[in-house]
Amino acid sequence: MARNSLAGKSTGKSRSAKYYASHPEARKKKNDYDKKYHSSPARRKYRATLNAENRKRGTYGNLDGKDLSHTTTGRLVKESQSKNRARNRGRKVRRR
Repeated sequence: MARNSLAGKSTGKSRSAKYYASHPEARKKKNDYDKKYHSSPARRKYRATLNAENRKRGTYGNLDGKDLSHTTTGRLVKESQSKNRARNRGRKVRRR
């Protein structure tokens, strides 16, 4: 018997990924929203500044596994992609 009783039961997908896989209307609505959001001038400018900084620091496209991460003070620092992208995973951001 496996040590982990949950081993083998996981499909490798998050709860939301499973939801969108089984609800095509919701997936289409989400994709439409995401396209509109990520093509907005503010998002494009934000993405461009991060890419420019990444190029300046020599990490853009070199597959070193590093991202630029925003610190609480607003500085940009190099950090592993997994740590940077996992920081707020699973937590909802409260808007005030």
